[in-house]
Amino acid sequence: MPAPTHPRPHTVTLANGLRVTLRHVPGLKRSAAALRVAAGSHDVPLAWPGLAHFLEHLLFLGTERFPAAEGLMAYVQSHGGQVNASTRERTTDFFFELPVRAFSGGLERLSDMLAQPRLNLDDQLRERDVLQAEYVAWSQDPSAQQQLALYEGLPAEHPLRGFHAGNRDSLKVELPAFQQALREFHQRFYRTGQMTLSLTGPQSLEQLRVLAEQFAAALPAGDKVAQAALVPLAVKSYQQVDGPHGNLLFAFDALPQSSAEALAFLCHWVNSAKPGGLLAHLRQHNLAEGLKASPLYHFDGQALLHLHFNAGAESLKVIHQQLLDWLSFFAQQDWAALREEYAAVQQRRQQISGALQLARLDSEQLQNGLPDCAAEALKNILRELGAVDNFAAHWHLPAANPILRANEPLANAGLIRGQTSAHRGLRTFAQDRSRGRRERSPMQFSQTVPGNGDEGAIYLRWQLDAAASVDLQARLQRSLQQIRQDASEAGVEVSFSATGNQWLLKLTGLQEPMPSVLEHALKCLTSVSADSPRVEPEAPLIPIRQLLKALPDRCLEPVGASDDAAHLWATARWDGLALGFNQQSQSAMGLALSRIPGQPDHQLSAPCAIKGPYLWQHIDTTSSEHAVLLYCPSASQDLSDEAAWRLLAQLLQTPFYQRLRVELQLGYAVFSALRQIQGRIALVFGVQSPNAQPDELLEHIRQFLNSLPALIEQMDEASLSQQRQSLADQFDAAEIGFREAAELLWQARLASHSSDYLERLVAAIGALDRSTLLGAARRLLDAEGGWLCLASAPAPGAPWQVVK
Repeated sequence: MPAPTHPRPHTVTLANGLRVTLRHVPGLKRSAAALRVAAGSHDVPLAWPGLAHFLEHLLFLGTERFPAAEGLMAYVQSHGGQVNASTRERTTDFFFELPVRAFSGGLERLSDMLAQPRLNLDDQLRERDVLQAEYVAWSQDPSAQQQLALYEGLPAEHPLRGFHAGNRDSLKVELPAFQQALREFHQRFYRTGQMTLSLTGPQSLEQLRVLAEQFAAALPAGDKVAQAALVPLAVKSYQQVDGPHGNLLFAFDALPQSSAEALAFLCHWVNSAKPGGLLAHLRQHNLAEGLKASPLYHFDGQALLHLHFNAGAESLKVIHQQLLDWLSFFAQQDWAALREEYAAVQQRRQQISGALQLARLDSEQLQNGLPDCAAEALKNILRELGAVDNFAAHWHLPAANPILRANEPLANAGLIRGQTSAHRGLRTFAQDRSRGRRERSPMQFSQTVPGNGDEGAIYLRWQLDAAASVDLQARLQRSLQQIRQDASEAGVEVSFSATGNQWLLKLTGLQEPMPSVLEHALKCLTSVSADSPRVEPEAPLIPIRQLLKALPDRCLEPVGASDDAAHLWATARWDGLALGFNQQSQSAMGLALSRIPGQPDHQLSAPCAIKGPYLWQHIDTTSSEHAVLLYCPSASQDLSDEAAWRLLAQLLQTPFYQRLRVELQLGYAVFSALRQIQGRIALVFGVQSPNAQPDELLEHIRQFLNSLPALIEQMDEASLSQQRQSLADQFDAAEIGFREAAELLWQARLASHSSDYLERLVAAIGALDRSTLLGAARRLLDAEGGWLCLASAPAPGAPWQVVK
């Protein structure tokens, strides 16, 4: 993706008071909108906590013009886009991303739902039960409770100490006073003067402005109004301890303008793990293994800065002293080089961001980098934090990011652990290929995605004698921490995953730094030993997320595990796929490719999938909430089956959500989606419920699926044709983003499809008719591809077979 032609978006205030930011980015394939309302949970009447969050939910339930089945959520889903909303303390955000051709329809629905909500009482009663289910899950979620506990050092009367999500007790929808408060809140804040609209896309600024004016025309006009008055934070700092985790919190009541940029800059450098910094010192002295600094809250001069440490209470006092010493050091430094690097990091991130990320960034209305006014604000913040003139001599500023600055090859270009002499030929394989050598590298440079842009993607896969043990996986992940951070700052995202006995290293983003990133990542992964430090355990997930995390491994035949990294690398076999690289950039990959451990192999197979019509795996989620995840792969790898499964997924998404979440109110976590695991395509249905048992949830899913043939039969030809065309358009080269295309092509390789996969998939979708779709629905209902159910309870009995 080329760098944005406008580093900052164009800003204008329309005649009716709506503030608009417009960003034209020619390389984007999609458009996005982010609408921010300057009103949030802290602005509602004290008698009705949760009202702002409740209203956000209600706005998605349809209007007279666009009922729920035709509203924004259903519309975006039917076009393969993204949509969501968020209510925070002082803001409420609505945002979506769509193909350019469908973007105006999304804006039309968003403006209508904001301006003309039905606020029907029956809808309110049903949605209150959804929020009640959210509340039950939230009250039992350790992470959520830990987050709430962070505010306990503040005065009891400050709204940060309150409950703002809403539940059955706080949302008295039956009372006239509540209904009056709900409508008054909407009328007061959902006005143009209280809103900011951010639009991003490949359209010209003039085209985006026309769309913004059309959007604004449907909204009630009104001036900006004052939000609820601030309650003083009234403390300077305090600490919280939760077992092995320590938290230091610093409160500010009267920060100057640009303090948001100042805090972001400070947190960026506090979080650096490089030698000479705070985290490196804490690790060296066994005081803390991890550190994360972030602003928890910021509004109108008030802020709460949070520093989280993987350390217990006994270390927290010493950590606090070391923090103050580092802050004193930092306050006395010349930040010129850090400001330059920080601005470069922000520019790189914007360069690889999609339309939705850019639109949401613009809605924050922050300046780039650390401008002079923010530097002055930072000096004030550091004084308030207790920075002084004296500090220890061992501190020094972090070294410049080597990935961000230049593509310098690593030292010691010889063979690494697990590598054989066969790899030496890969060092110049691009030149070898031009000389007509018969052998070819298992790293395939695909020409399916044009190599004339800035983006690239590398998928590198190893097949091993055994799966990595949990401990080894943790050590491998830990080894990548620093390169992952450096690469991210340089515009490359690095991920490493293990599924069964296969490992996958994936790099996506700007292709220019990728050879260096790949070299560093391989060096880190192959340096892991039994003495390498472990990773801190992750925070517990809610039940449905636990099932989703377990799914990739549980749908494969189990394999033995090993903790011997050296042996696994030495016996590994590998292949890969690179996309977006032209001839010159392919040549630059030669040195990195020469360092891939293991034996190159052109014919790696996918791990074996478990087989059986009805398989059940119990996963203990240690929660009182119940969850079910039903995985339904297609009956074959044929493209006609894949096309049918994709269309079924599109047709089912909105009705499934409507039936199980809105009508049956089983819980707030309800979804259906299409997933690809190791090249195998599948429909996935998930539900988490505070009340219904897993066997009940599964029965509701089955009943819904039994109605699928009737749903297909009842569709008129025009609707079916529209759904088919909408799906086909999502794979059109003019609309599909680079990263989405790269992931699809990698999955196609795993499924042994040819390089013209995308064109053949579009043709297969176009060939679908009602009869073939009904046939696919029957194969789904008959579990011809097998059904796998992951659940938080043991199997209910026949026909389900227990998988251990």
